[in-house]
Amino acid sequence: MTILFTHADCFAHNPGMGHPESPARLKAVMAALSGPEFSSLDRRDAPLAGQDRIARVHGRSLVDEILNNAPAQGLFRIDADTAMSPGSDKAALRAAGAVVAAVDAVIGGQARTAFCAVRPPGHHAEPDQAMGFCLFNSVAVGAAHAQSAHGVGRIAIVDFDVHHGNGTEVMAAARPDWLYASTHQYPFYPGTGAARDRGPYRNIVNAPLSRGDGGAEFRAAFEDTILPALDAFRPELLMISAGFDAHKQDPLAGIELEAEDFAWVTEKLAGVARRHAKGRIVSTLEGGYDLDALGDCAAAHVRALMDADN
Repeated sequence: MTILFTHADCFAHNPGMGHPESPARLKAVMAALSGPEFSSLDRRDAPLAGQDRIARVHGRSLVDEILNNAPAQGLFRIDADTAMSPGSDKAALRAAGAVVAAVDAVIGGQARTAFCAVRPPGHHAEPDQAMGFCLFNSVAVGAAHAQSAHGVGRIAIVDFDVHHGNGTEVMAAARPDWLYASTHQYPFYPGTGAARDRGPYRNIVNAPLSRGDGGAEFRAAFEDTILPALDAFRPELLMISAGFDAHKQDPLAGIELEAEDFAWVTEKLAGVARRHAKGRIVSTLEGGYDLDALGDCAAAHVRALMDADN
C-alpha cells in the first residue's frame, strides 16, 4: 500500500499574484491523482508538525520568524522570491508534518511507500534561512525525526528537482549518517551543487546536468553516479525530494525530461530501497511549475511508488 498525505491548509499559502509557486500547483497534482487507477491510495490528512521536530534541523530564530510573521493580510516578504501570506505558517507546518507522519507510517509498517502532496516546497531552506520559495525543509525534518523517534541509522535523501537543494545539502553535510544525492541543472539557481562538493564526510553526491540535457544524460547520472553511491551507502530509509521542474515544458529551467524519466528513476530508487531499506520510501513534492507537466509527472511518480509496493 502507498499512503498519500496532503491537507487543505497547503492551498492557503499564496506568495503573490503571478508567483510560480501557486496553489494551482497542488490542485494540478491532486487532480492528476484523482483517477480510478489511484483509488487504492490510502489518503490521509497531514498533521501539523510540532516545533520541536522542526527545531531538530532549523534554528529557533527561523522557526520563530516563520510562525510569528504570517500576516493577517497581504504579504510578509522574506526575500525577492520568498513570501508568506495569511495561512503560510500552517501550510509550512502541514508540509513538514506530512513528512513526519509518512516516516511514522512507513517505519511502523503501515505501508512501504508514501507520497506527500504538500506545499510550500522545502529543499532550499537552510538551518537558519528560508529562501527559494521554501520555508521549512520538510524532507530534512522527516529524516531527523526518523532517527530521533525511530532509531533509523543511515538515511539517503535523493533530490531530482531541477534546482540544487542547497539547504538539504548543508544539513546532510554535518551528518555522516545521511547521504544527500542530487541531479540538477548547473550552473543555475541557487549556485550550489558542483560535482566536486562532497562534504567533510564524503556523503554528498552531486551529479549536475547542463542546460539542454535530457533523459539520456539524466539516466546516465543515476546509473553511473547516484545509484552506485546509494548501494555503497546501504540506506535504511530512502527519502525523495520529488521536484518535477526538470520537465521539458517547465518555464523556470532548461532540462528536457519527460514523465517517463521520472517513472524510470522512481523504479530504480525502489530497487535500492528493496535491497537495503525493506522497500521503505518517503517522497515529498518539491518544485514543478508547468501545471500539465506537473500533474503528469506526479502521477507517473506515484504510479511507480504504488507498483513498487505491490
